[in-house]
Amino acid sequence: MNIKIAVSCLLSLWILGCATTRPPARPENLCSIFGEKPQWYQDALSSQKRWGIPIPVMMAIMYQESAFNADARPPRTSCLFFFPGPYPSSAYGYSQALDGTWENYQRDTGSRGADRDDFHDAIDFIGWYCYLSFSKSGIAGNDAYQLYLAYHEGHSGFNRRTYRNKPWLMNAAGRVEERAKRYAGQLAYCEKR
Repeated sequence: MNIKIAVSCLLSLWILGCATTRPPARPENLCSIFGEKPQWYQDALSSQKRWGIPIPVMMAIMYQESAFNADARPPRTSCLFFFPGPYPSSAYGYSQALDGTWENYQRDTGSRGADRDDFHDAIDFIGWYCYLSFSKSGIAGNDAYQLYLAYHEGHSGFNRRTYRNKPWLMNAAGRVEERAKRYAGQLAYCEKR
């Protein structure tokens, strides 16, 4: 009997360890997100204080990249029409950071144990990357449109204006800008309460 209980407990712990954080129920409303996940507010505030990037901008970028899905990846390619093929890039997690860029973040910030599927680490990464966008590309910390273009294209791609041939990307940047504005209004309201 004791063995069954021990096995059940170990199995339960293993299953809980494999579970990931669910995306917020109402991702269009920043007050609802932070009401449901109060630690996310603390993490976003910490990143804002560290890097100077407004919370609504960072959250709008994260929404666009992963819709707050901790395990997000780009869709796999197909192999022989029905077998799943490889992923088209190493983008992963809340921030959809690529392996090499994530390694740069870990090195530059001393955050060797940082994980892309950890909200705290991912929001700090977005703040760090947007902060670099000012020094490498001259983008203001509150310019969600330009920050998203640089986030997607990389700083050298942004500086070469590679986004000009990608109307779909400029549309996505417009959505990020609009969401950041909406989130800013919502955050101003819920921080007063």
